[in-house]
Amino acid sequence: MTVFDLTGRKAFITGASRGIGREIAVAMAQAGADVALVARTAEGLAATEHAVLACGREAFVIPADVTDQDAVAVAAAGAIDRLGHVDIVVNNAGGSNFIAAVMDLRMSGWDKLLRLNLTSAVYVCQAFGQHLIERGQGSVINVASVAGLISSPFLAPYGAAKAGLISLTKTLAVEWAPHGIRVNALCPGWTATDLNRNLWEDEAASKATIANVPMRRWGRPEEMAGPAVFLASDAASYITGQALVIDGGQTTGG
Repeated sequence: MTVFDLTGRKAFITGASRGIGREIAVAMAQAGADVALVARTAEGLAATEHAVLACGREAFVIPADVTDQDAVAVAAAGAIDRLGHVDIVVNNAGGSNFIAAVMDLRMSGWDKLLRLNLTSAVYVCQAFGQHLIERGQGSVINVASVAGLISSPFLAPYGAAKAGLISLTKTLAVEWAPHGIRVNALCPGWTATDLNRNLWEDEAASKATIANVPMRRWGRPEEMAGPAVFLASDAASYITGQALVIDGGQTTGG
């Protein structure tokens, strides 16, 4: 057994139907974990479920809207019942489907993105908190963004939500440390997913987007999976309250 081994661990992963969430789910299964996969529809989770099963691990598909607190509570209870317990919680659901200057923002859009990118994580953490505390162990991984660390012109709701998620991560890390629970965040930079396909498939837009990334390329979803496995594993047993940045050097100012 290595310090990165997740054999016997049980993970609950939101936003697991595609992109970073799918890669994290598959990587954790490859490391030995059984996983509860959460997204809005079961159909969207089929590919992830197949990939997890191919690793010889259990995949429990849970269709749920993470912006609905009652749905999250039901999903959490179902995961615990099916898997027996949960050790790893990954709040990956999120995103932004519009751009707008702050002065042009509709408050309905602001509220929607805050609920999806921040409030949903609160729902999930509250739903699992007592279970993790009673077990005296656990690793919570909140997928934030470099948008929560630097300015985010025309993406203010998304950036503000991710900054809030990083703050929530630090606060929960302190509140739950006495109970043996670690809470950390991943902060991906520009990562080529379906959500921003319009940017990375357009040569000019792609080049402009990553102009301030020293590595001069987009991140790949699978490059976020290894760090997630690390934070979930015993290799990170003394790490909590941290925001692990995976951005090709974007936030270094290089």
